[in-house]
Amino acid sequence: MLTMHGVSKSFLGVRVLHGVGLDLEAGEVHALVGENGAGKSTLMKILAGEHLPDEGTLTIDGTAYSFSHPAQAQAAGIGIIHQEFALLPHRTVAENVFLGREPTRYGLVDRRAMERRTAELLAELDRTGITPRTPVHELSVARMQTVEIVKALASDVRILVMDEPTAALADHEVEQLTALIGRLTARGIGILYISHRLREVFELSRRITVLKDGRRVATLTTRDTDAGTIVRAMVGRDLGAYYPPRARPGEAGAERLTVSGGGNARLSGIELSLRAGEVVGVAGLQGSGRTTLARALFGVDPFTTGTMTVDGRPLRPIRPRDAVRAGIALVTEDRKAEGLALRQSVTDNALLVTRAVPARGRPPAGREVTALLERVRLRTHGEGRQVQYLSGGNQQKVVIAKWLAARPRVLLFDEPTRGVDVGAKAAIHTLVRELAREGLAVLIISSELPELIGMSDRILVMSQGRLAGELPAGATEEAVMRLATGGDLPREGAA
Repeated sequence: MLTMHGVSKSFLGVRVLHGVGLDLEAGEVHALVGENGAGKSTLMKILAGEHLPDEGTLTIDGTAYSFSHPAQAQAAGIGIIHQEFALLPHRTVAENVFLGREPTRYGLVDRRAMERRTAELLAELDRTGITPRTPVHELSVARMQTVEIVKALASDVRILVMDEPTAALADHEVEQLTALIGRLTARGIGILYISHRLREVFELSRRITVLKDGRRVATLTTRDTDAGTIVRAMVGRDLGAYYPPRARPGEAGAERLTVSGGGNARLSGIELSLRAGEVVGVAGLQGSGRTTLARALFGVDPFTTGTMTVDGRPLRPIRPRDAVRAGIALVTEDRKAEGLALRQSVTDNALLVTRAVPARGRPPAGREVTALLERVRLRTHGEGRQVQYLSGGNQQKVVIAKWLAARPRVLLFDEPTRGVDVGAKAAIHTLVRELAREGLAVLIISSELPELIGMSDRILVMSQGRLAGELPAGATEEAVMRLATGGDLPREGAA
């Protein structure tokens, strides 16, 4: 269906693609993986007509194409769904689906035809829970993604690019998307699937192409390879190097944070202790109260019952400012909406907390900020660059630097590596363990069980707003899920 051969591209004299080749068959999911900066997005933007290649050829069904505008790519049957959706929130579903291509009758927009066709497309995808007249801003993220897919189908798409489609989805929404992809491929649509989540890459794809530093390293048949091989191709290291050694028995220090009988409108009976030098994981299904727990500790949705201490001193934070002054930091799940000022520089973002809440001592100065950014292994072309232009992994590192500038004692992470490539994940994991060894108490909330198990010295499991139990380091995914779903722990020695 699609062949890209020898594609090269440079920006301002810097070569970002070096003769890359890629092909796609009808009805196939072909995954494209690599670290941020590997060239994935640039290659897809060339396919979508957003960039012109310096060299190389592109053929669809044997016909050569050279796109100089996205409209030309759309006319050739290519659709792209970016991680950041291109939808107008205050327009209806039908108006978004036919934006710029509205059917007309007697010189006026034919709304009935537009809504009828949108309803047909939704029904084809078995998504009848969405109506053509629903304003987009009333939809969940998963349903917004469905609107993007329907918009592509309305353009008679045959080749669909999906860029990090599950980055903001809950687990049950990922299952819905998987079923949706199955319906699309059954219709003969070829899908190029970009994701940092290797588990879903292996579940969905038939082939995997690995890019590194703008070059195609390998194209492998999914059933004939494994995650370790893919990781080595991407970053040149084994998968086992991702998770640094856990704390040794007895290495944890004094209690940094305790909660006894903590509760609010969504939490009850929280008994919690975090010690200096340890990394504690929090697992649970969507809606179990994981994020609510972090927000309660940080004073966003405060505890209304129970007691809380930091370094032995009573504390009841009723707003984040109280928590920051007590030495608590929260790296939120949504870094763009809640963690960064995207149009400000790297330096300004690194100083956001210390400028807003002078906690202890003076804010870091120029050289100290540079040292802090080096500490989090930030990769950028200058500290004056706006954060919006950084990769997801580097944005997350700036968020961490922002909190380290405030010299916290307790560091709470909510989905620390969501939307982050494997190389940046390894850097963040290493940094987290380093911070713990320096005496911080670290709590990690993550939907990725391998990450929780690999990073945690012990794991707390939440269910229905309560702590369902605690598991030791190295617990199995089965044991975690038993507690998360309300079941009992497996007996010692049981499979």
